[in-house]
Amino acid sequence: MLCLALWALHLLAREVNYHQVRRYVQSLSHGRLLLAALFTALGYAVMTLYDRFALVSIGRKLPWRRVGMISFISYAFSNAVGMSLLVSGSIRYRFYIQNGLSTGEVARVVLFCTTSFWLGLLALTGVTLLWVPLPANLPLAAFSLPLGVLLALIPLAWLAGGQIRRPVRIWRWRVNLPSTRTGLQQILLGALDWGLAAAVLYVLMPDQLNHGFGHFLAIFVIAQIIGLISHVPGGIGVFEAVMLASFGATGNQALTAPILGALAAFRVIYYLLPLCTATALVLQREARGLRRKSLLAPWFTGLLPSFFAGLTMVSGAVLLFSGATRALPERMAILRDVLPLSVLEVSHLLASVIGMLLLILARGLQRRLDAAYVLTLVLLVAGAVFSLLKGIDYEEATLLTLLAMALAPAHRLFYRRASLFSTSFSLGWVLAILAVLGCASWLVMFSYKHVDYSSSLWWEFSFRQGGAPRALRALVAAAAAGMLFAVASLIRPVRLHREPPSEIELAQALPLIKQSACAQAHLALMADKTLLFDPAHKAFVMYDIAGRSWVTMGDPVGTDDATRRELVWTFLEQCEHAGGWPVFYQVSPANLDLYLEVGMNLLKIGEEARVRLATFNLDGKSKKVLRNTVNKLTREGLRLEIVPADAVLPLLPRLKQISDAWLRDKHVREKRFSLGAFDPRYLVRTPMAVVWQGDRLLAFANLFLSGTMQEASVDLMRFLPDGPAGIMDYLFVELMQWARAEGYHWFNLGMAPLAGLQNRRQAPLWNRFGALVFGRGERFYNFRGLQRYKDKFDPEWEPRYMAVPGGIALPMILTNVASLISGGLSGVVRR
Repeated sequence: MLCLALWALHLLAREVNYHQVRRYVQSLSHGRLLLAALFTALGYAVMTLYDRFALVSIGRKLPWRRVGMISFISYAFSNAVGMSLLVSGSIRYRFYIQNGLSTGEVARVVLFCTTSFWLGLLALTGVTLLWVPLPANLPLAAFSLPLGVLLALIPLAWLAGGQIRRPVRIWRWRVNLPSTRTGLQQILLGALDWGLAAAVLYVLMPDQLNHGFGHFLAIFVIAQIIGLISHVPGGIGVFEAVMLASFGATGNQALTAPILGALAAFRVIYYLLPLCTATALVLQREARGLRRKSLLAPWFTGLLPSFFAGLTMVSGAVLLFSGATRALPERMAILRDVLPLSVLEVSHLLASVIGMLLLILARGLQRRLDAAYVLTLVLLVAGAVFSLLKGIDYEEATLLTLLAMALAPAHRLFYRRASLFSTSFSLGWVLAILAVLGCASWLVMFSYKHVDYSSSLWWEFSFRQGGAPRALRALVAAAAAGMLFAVASLIRPVRLHREPPSEIELAQALPLIKQSACAQAHLALMADKTLLFDPAHKAFVMYDIAGRSWVTMGDPVGTDDATRRELVWTFLEQCEHAGGWPVFYQVSPANLDLYLEVGMNLLKIGEEARVRLATFNLDGKSKKVLRNTVNKLTREGLRLEIVPADAVLPLLPRLKQISDAWLRDKHVREKRFSLGAFDPRYLVRTPMAVVWQGDRLLAFANLFLSGTMQEASVDLMRFLPDGPAGIMDYLFVELMQWARAEGYHWFNLGMAPLAGLQNRRQAPLWNRFGALVFGRGERFYNFRGLQRYKDKFDPEWEPRYMAVPGGIALPMILTNVASLISGGLSGVVRR
């Protein structure tokens, strides 16, 4: 669509040159510019009412100033970037979640605002076409009335739906339509918003337009609808082409240059200035957030690199566009007297190449690469210097310098020492770079359409007539730089680690497991999960794959925080290369910043029970049952023995008999991933707790013992079905007393799935669903019973989370995780 729009612009403006457009922009009076700025301010003030009414509709109240800032930032970015639902939705989610709204409530706010936006546009277009039909000499004039009726019927149907008190079924969804009063507010608000936007452009249009505001408004809203449908960022090119086609059809070609100038001024005033203001507000807010020592800090540090990436991309585009247009003659006259021609030529070429490199480096900044940060700083300064040398473009130089000054103190945000060539570029990012190149190409053709092309242009160097050759050379050099980077990235081998760990890798992991304060790290010894190490083998993540889900078990294992943080990024990029969904399962609150920084969402999946051994005892009325059970079994001759790992092998045949009998009695199959299975190679790697009654072996549990003495835990715990009652209680109590005597601080009883999730109306949908399953899912899993059993040991409950990507993949991710733990989809159903 962008290419078609640029081609249409080229045809429509073939009689116009760059100087005519610039002269019209310079001729705009201060009064017109101030009036356009006033209408812009009023328009964005009206947009804040979208969020205000949306919050009222869901029964939430926030301070007006805070709502206004969130709304302004979201619309400033979505208007300029396009993809309104995605861009404004993600910004609203980021800020409203911090203000206490649930995910479901944010979704309702976004839906309300988007609906109001479109209802107002359709209503305004329909009424305008019915009230003021298009002049006969304009395109679409013959369809004014039927098109107006069709568009006006949509908001009328919405108002009529407000009379329906029950939910309306729309395809697969059941929707509660707002009341007629609320619907009318939405329509009037949206219409006022679009009317003010049209007024901004109308005051900038040339006096000889010969169309009243009604006719102009009809053309404006139709052009906006086409621009929005095109999904081109900001509708750039598409909107301009429709406006030119509509007004250029009058046959007055003298209008084309002024209209183009008015459109350019409109883009700056209505889109660029609010975008710069919103960026400054966000940077100020994020910098303030960085100073807060709280859980919210990761949200702020996670957002800043993306904003710097966006500003860097804008700077690159500015350099490319500057290199594609003519320099001002008066400035070139100054350079001709003080600079050699060779310096001018090289500066022009390098400025455009730097512009392309900044587009590429922006992705590296978003991925927090240290090399991208350093190179971006260097290129911003170099770009500012070359902008001055190629045409005294102090405007571009100022922009680049300010960005470099803002970026310089933020070095700690860019901590990753990964290769730039290993950075993955999403389809959207590639299309954005191609769009900038396409616009630069069109600018070259538009700016130098009066110059006849010949092959000799490529070798022409001069101050007076060298503009077109310089622009052509700069454009080709920039495109070549981008192509070289793409080729270098494509030929770089991609290593995908998907194999079970070798004995060498397990040996490398063992010291890290022993150093970990988390006993759960011993699950790596099961050897059913792939181990991904950092290059220095200071940390690793263990993961497995089900469907498109690449699921890690727990947090990265290692003691070096920087290495663990880098491993999260490495795993994320490996998933992107393979087209998978990264999932971090059963992660702890202490490490949530690792996942928030990479833009992942967090779901609470349960709570883990940890017994503080220093205070654990069997005294008191609450421990009477446990105390009696342990005393009774001790009198019956039961005793606990801790068998070292190197002495477990001879016991395996007897342990196998106990395990098989336990599985048959419980009617369950072996689990995996988050639990161990009876595998001799696994069991001989950890100490074993066994319970004897005379010479008879009754029960066993393999032990997870952290090398830092922080935590002890068990994985497999199995016993003979015909053994004495209460043997599990006996084993747990004896193990806790043994661990306390050995100097361990905690005993980990494992997680209670879905425990601690709230079923309140304000809670996120996932929490409400999980709480429902926890309360009513006893048929499938003894959720409450497991929590009650662990509660009798007086543990401290700590939440556990799953970090997942956003979007609609969550149901499939949950299915994949369940199949991993259960050993396949059939295991989910069959236990």
